[in-house]
Amino acid sequence: MNKTIQPLKNALKGKVTIPGDKSISHRAVLFASLAKGESTIDGFLHGDDCLSTIACMKQLGIQIDEDGNRISVKGKGFQGLTEPAKVLDVGNSGTTIRLLSGVLAGQSFSSVLIGDDSIAKRPMARVTGPLKMMNADIDGRDQAEYTPLHLRGGDLKGIHYLSPVASAQVKSAILLAGLYAKGETKVTEPTKSRDHTERMLESFGVKVDVTEFSASLKGGQELQGTNIHVPGDISSAAFLLVAGAIVPGSEITLKNVGMNPTRTGIIDVLQQMGAKLTIENERLFGGEPVADLTICYSKLSGMTIDGDLIPRLIDEIPAIAVLASQAEGKTVIKDAQELKVKETNRIDTVVNQLSELGVAIEATLDGMIIEGKSTVNGGNVQSFHDHRIGMAMALCGLISTDPVHVEDTEAIAVSYPTFFEDLQSLSGEK
Repeated sequence: MNKTIQPLKNALKGKVTIPGDKSISHRAVLFASLAKGESTIDGFLHGDDCLSTIACMKQLGIQIDEDGNRISVKGKGFQGLTEPAKVLDVGNSGTTIRLLSGVLAGQSFSSVLIGDDSIAKRPMARVTGPLKMMNADIDGRDQAEYTPLHLRGGDLKGIHYLSPVASAQVKSAILLAGLYAKGETKVTEPTKSRDHTERMLESFGVKVDVTEFSASLKGGQELQGTNIHVPGDISSAAFLLVAGAIVPGSEITLKNVGMNPTRTGIIDVLQQMGAKLTIENERLFGGEPVADLTICYSKLSGMTIDGDLIPRLIDEIPAIAVLASQAEGKTVIKDAQELKVKETNRIDTVVNQLSELGVAIEATLDGMIIEGKSTVNGGNVQSFHDHRIGMAMALCGLISTDPVHVEDTEAIAVSYPTFFEDLQSLSGEK
């Protein structure tokens, strides 16, 4: 599906409830499947990636019923999964394949994981390597560096893994395998990655010990069914926050946005660039902090984004690049090598596509440099089947001199199925 975005005639005004958090929705279904008894999940994101997690868990013998944004999961306990009759296809979901690898490493049966062409290019050794250290039996293409992955349950042992990257997917896979391992499993990272797994495991009754850069748990702990409330996804909210900051005259309120401190780098960037951002109604929502955010158009200034800030906004960098294009002065993004192993190489893709629209931007080895304030021209760009690239290009169309034609916008359904509908409601245009 292709989409043509017309430059806006009006400011963006109104309120939007952001769809459920993708990372939390994945974990809620996965953990509920491993728990004893029934769990309910409210606010579940019906995006393509999260639906891949549901499909895989159903193949593993779990009954999951869907009623709108409420999901009911009849868990069988963490030893209750059954051997799948067919290959488990995760689609485009890196979270599904990496977290599920941790679970399957502890099973007594054999399973095979595959995904789409994008998944086939994404590095899996960062997960399969430590799982092999725990005594899991894993085969795959290029020594389990790439899919398909073949996992046979092993007699797992706990390890202390010093991760070379701050990755919630790596940390989560190892901790999930640790539930099946003898002794204690601990993961230490160079900087703290998002901590949804630690928080949610606690909600399911698992004791997790957390320090500044480490998380550990003892094997053999049972999960108990519970009720989970999924907050709005701050990574999806980022695109509307940027839209409100760069479209003249705009004022947008976003309801129930997740404000997990490991994810709020986009808030820090907006505030440091000078955006008019108000945070209200802060509260806890199912163990996760949430708030209502109001963003208004304002004059912005460029900045340097690097170091410990990067893991807290890695998924928002395509949106931040568009934001930076409308700021006065230079914005430098560094220490973001992780962008190269996302759905696309997001350094090259963001730079190439924004350049096509006239933005003054250049790639570096670990990030990019954006010169503001750029005039955004119309033109033809691609999402490369990457949901966040697709949304970033759509933002450009709101402020461009001429229409922006974005190819393959169906990818946006991965994380924000109602993105264009919400933009339309805020613009008042049909």
